[in-house]
Amino acid sequence: MNDRLDAQFAFLNEADRLKSVLRATTLCDGSRRENSGEHSWHLALYAMVLADQAPKGVSIDRVIKMLILHDLVEIDTGDVPIHSSGGAAHASADTIAAERRAADRIFGLLPPDLRDSFRAIWDEFEAAETQDAIFAKSLDRVQPVMQNLACDGGTWVEYGVTYDQLEARVGTKVARGAPKLWDWVQTKVRPWFG
Repeated sequence: MNDRLDAQFAFLNEADRLKSVLRATTLCDGSRRENSGEHSWHLALYAMVLADQAPKGVSIDRVIKMLILHDLVEIDTGDVPIHSSGGAAHASADTIAAERRAADRIFGLLPPDLRDSFRAIWDEFEAAETQDAIFAKSLDRVQPVMQNLACDGGTWVEYGVTYDQLEARVGTKVARGAPKLWDWVQTKVRPWFG
């Protein structure tokens, strides 16, 4: 029992480091950059509040688990904003490999049953092939959009984001998992871009 608890708390203490990983997106009030721990918490809340936007059969409990775990790898890799000049690196083979190594290390701190369970959830989110993962990815992309809208463009201004870039990098993912949500979001986004 002590070895199991030692491993569980080692993981939990390591996960606390996610609070130190700053993202490009600011808080809704624009006062500072959001950290990845805050982002994960906010996404879990998004899943609960926007559960009615999920396609039939989506398990919101599983979606929440994915959203809580999905960015833990940023403890090792940092956050690569999709609209930054390094945004092309967001889905590069090097970034994907680095994130997998980070997942091995971080989830490897856990007892084997939790390690395997959490890693499977993380892998499912990354693959984005199940309905749960597709919806989770949609929320992961829409949350920064809403925060940028709340603070008059936020980092869109900083990175010179165009509507076409937003549509290509974000809209397609959101529309895939929550088409009605993206339809609504577009009514808010289009006027901002003029």
